[in-house]
Amino acid sequence: MFIMTTRRAAVAAIASVATLALTLTACGQDSDGGSKEGKDDAKGGTIGIAMPTKSSERWIYDGKYVVKEMQAKGYKTKLVYGEDDPDQQVSQIENLITQGVKALVIAAIDNKSLNNVLQQAADADIPVISYDRLILGTKNVDYYASFDNEKVGRLQGTYILDKLGLKDGSKKGPFNIELFAGSNDDNNTRYFFKGAMSVLQPYIDKKQLVVQSKQTALNQVTTLRWDGGTAQKRMDDILTSAYKHRRVDAVLSPYDGISIGILSALKSDDYGSKDKPLPVVTGQDAEVASVKSIISGQQSMSIYKDSRKLAKVTANMVDDSLHGKKAEVNDTKSYDNGVKVVPAYLLQPVSVDKTNYKKVLIGGGYYTEGDLN
Repeated sequence: MFIMTTRRAAVAAIASVATLALTLTACGQDSDGGSKEGKDDAKGGTIGIAMPTKSSERWIYDGKYVVKEMQAKGYKTKLVYGEDDPDQQVSQIENLITQGVKALVIAAIDNKSLNNVLQQAADADIPVISYDRLILGTKNVDYYASFDNEKVGRLQGTYILDKLGLKDGSKKGPFNIELFAGSNDDNNTRYFFKGAMSVLQPYIDKKQLVVQSKQTALNQVTTLRWDGGTAQKRMDDILTSAYKHRRVDAVLSPYDGISIGILSALKSDDYGSKDKPLPVVTGQDAEVASVKSIISGQQSMSIYKDSRKLAKVTANMVDDSLHGKKAEVNDTKSYDNGVKVVPAYLLQPVSVDKTNYKKVLIGGGYYTEGDLN
């Protein structure tokens, strides 16, 4: 994913990386997470953690929390970032296997590119936890740790209906809406979109919601690598082609970085002025820059997914796998990766906006007041 942060948010992200590097160094690893140890016994062994990119604030937090939880259980860690390059991630995972890690935690960049390297992991008897993004096309995935991804979309879609007054019937419309989805190589994209459309489609069918661009199919609205710049360009094109004499009332955005790109395009077209208010714009991940945008009245909402809880679930899965135990799961039917149904533990996402961000994000200890000033 991609995020265009404010300067303060960027500095905060860099500080997070620096703090993580110092933590890893203190635990017997070099500054880029490289292990100084040889092959260990499973007890106290090294866990390989492959995250997609440092360009998104959320993955920096995810990496930090997984490291923290694994170390709390007595394991060493090797954390790598693929910088949104699938080939680089495959190479990194191969190196982790060669270094003798005892388990792998992988948030895939391209969920269909890991078949061969995960066969290498299986041959070395290394359990694999698919982290937040389901890895497809291989039997060599032991567990999946994520959130209820369809619910994420339902929360976003329902928020739009609420804010437009369609859900309670106080308004009939029609309202103009545009649809954005995540990267086409991320399995979560279709779950987010399916969830959102399950609540939006009936209103589109009744023409209470109108997609003026006519771009409604998933393959028409995806955003490669969740890139905000790509989303901004597409929104620019939509505004030019379909909204010369109309106004956008809502935009379904699946992720905060995409939302910021969309908002940039809207503001360039004079949205946000007194006579042209910004539309309802959704988001996901409650990243600092977007929470600030919500507070200032620009982005409307985001979906909060507590990475601390996800890291804890993941660490438990790893620990159980390495001790011959079945990990706790709460879904054994939903996540078919094309070869097997991967047992999963799904956490619950939470909708946040200007009315509840203090209670949820600050009260829950995820951010401080200072983080959001």
